Amino acid sequence: MRFHRAVMLLSCAVAAPAFAQSTPAPPPQTLIRNVTVFDGLQKQSPRAVLIKGSKIADSNYRGRVTQAMRIVDGRGKTLLPGLIDSHVHAYQGQDDALLFGVTTQLDMFSPPESTRDVRSRMARGDNAAMADIFTAGFLATVPNGHGTEYGVPVPTLTKAEEADAWVAARIAEGSDYIKIVDEPGTIIGRAVPTLNVPTIRALAVAAHKRGKLAVVHAQTLATATESIDAGADGLVHLFADKDGGAAFARLAKDKGVFIVPTYAVLEVFSGRSGTASLLAHPALSGLLPKSAVDTVRQSFGQDRSAKLDPIEAANLGALAKAGVPILAGTDAGNPGTWYGLSMHREMDLLAKGGLSPAQVLTAATAAPAQAFRLTDRGRIANGLKADLLLVDGDPTLNIADVHNIVEIWKDGAAVSPLRAARRTMIAAQATTAAPPPIALPAGGRIAQFSTMGGKAVVKSPFGAGWDISTDSIMGGKSTLIIAVSGTAPNGQPALTLTGEVNPGFIAPWAGLAFYPGAKPFQPANISSAKVLRFWARGDGKGFAVMGFSTAGGQRPGVFPISVTKDWTEVTVRFAQLANFDASSAQMLLIGATQQNGPFRLEIADVRLAVE
Repeated sequence: MRFHRAVMLLSCAVAAPAFAQSTPAPPPQTLIRNVTVFDGLQKQSPRAVLIKGSKIADSNYRGRVTQAMRIVDGRGKTLLPGLIDSHVHAYQGQDDALLFGVTTQLDMFSPPESTRDVRSRMARGDNAAMADIFTAGFLATVPNGHGTEYGVPVPTLTKAEEADAWVAARIAEGSDYIKIVDEPGTIIGRAVPTLNVPTIRALAVAAHKRGKLAVVHAQTLATATESIDAGADGLVHLFADKDGGAAFARLAKDKGVFIVPTYAVLEVFSGRSGTASLLAHPALSGLLPKSAVDTVRQSFGQDRSAKLDPIEAANLGALAKAGVPILAGTDAGNPGTWYGLSMHREMDLLAKGGLSPAQVLTAATAAPAQAFRLTDRGRIANGLKADLLLVDGDPTLNIADVHNIVEIWKDGAAVSPLRAARRTMIAAQATTAAPPPIALPAGGRIAQFSTMGGKAVVKSPFGAGWDISTDSIMGGKSTLIIAVSGTAPNGQPALTLTGEVNPGFIAPWAGLAFYPGAKPFQPANISSAKVLRFWARGDGKGFAVMGFSTAGGQRPGVFPISVTKDWTEVTVRFAQLANFDASSAQMLLIGATQQNGPFRLEIADVRLAVE
């Protein structure tokens, strides 16, 4: 439709007489007056900043005020460059970051197709309603290495001779920089291989040959050191295993390396849900859907951050003293974090770690722009993009003032209408009455096993019903077949699940899933029940019940069950499924998890019960 409209307009212009042609309308102008400015590097005295169209026309405007200008009173406020989050995974939440003042996100691993739309809009100059995204695309890792466990097919390599072609392929896909993994060790008991140093060095050389940065995922002092020695331009995490001291800081400074601490995600994995502390802030609240809020509130075990904080403070202090560029980044996309909101938490944490407020603000604006060669943003200066954040107070004195958002501009366009529309939508969702609990069937039985045409059939009295579920949907290699055979001690028909759980996904599984909603993964209210109960016997290890709900965000509740060769009645209370909310249940699964090899599991008389 745009093509046809353009042709029509062109033909009209050609046909019209010269005196009928109109001159283009002048770009919209916004004048922010009497505002304290932090230009990305330092605080400037109160002044006026003029925006014309999508650019900063004058960062210290002294001209006359015209009727064409929209006037914004900046008294008592501070104007900053739009925030730049230097570590996200932009496969989701792309419309959220801007609502919190993050105008640019640096994606550190997403399939190229997940960022293609926003990057197309950026190329057209039509991305005022969303944060810009620059991306690494696929990361460099070995088969079964970190980055392969998420179910996304990842092109891997194993030796230095493959590096040049691998880098060339990523750049052809649109990668703006090259992300490299240097992380040996284990994940949930599974050995994780990683790239060797010659291959890391070859990848860095191949990136540099093509004018691209090479950044490395390294999470220990040892791997961080070897990655810098191998030619890394930056580290996209700050290790937390030990204090690197002045020696590591001096190495980073001498090699010209920048560091993205990702403190916000480190605290999550240390058991502290720090981003959640900002959910009630008046300027930050009411902008996220329930699923995102539930994700932010997730935690991992008991709070162990008392060990993390001193190490991060020591490392940040040494790096800042040595003059190593520190870039604010959140690793949003992980549980316990969310796009935009976690950037505010990251800034709080960098200040907690000992950086001055001005250093924190630079880490979130000018430093990432300089490090990633983004010459059109990150500063308040003439001719740069009008990506700006206006806040109440003075965050150069008190970093918490950065949360007091008054207005955001993206490419010169005010974001307040988007924030207001989002708050209206979230409020409407909150006031929508939840559906009443589904009435339990007689006896609570939710599975009827039978055979039709030689195949096992599992029916349910409500919902989308039952189906086989394995990690194959996430790129895993586990398998499952079902058959009706025999009966349980109470005379009910039994279903046999036979399969194999294989490595290939970080949390492998194979089982039988019940979808209580009208469609698979559509939430349903089954809070009239408090318990899942069934009979079971089998051979193997690592059997469990899994429960997905919108409250769990990206993580299911998992409860291990004991299965022997003899029939046993199993009872799993919903309260035992962490992060599972029966009022928004999406799936219940019975099966094998976290084991390698074949298994056999028989189940019968599957019921929901009040107790």
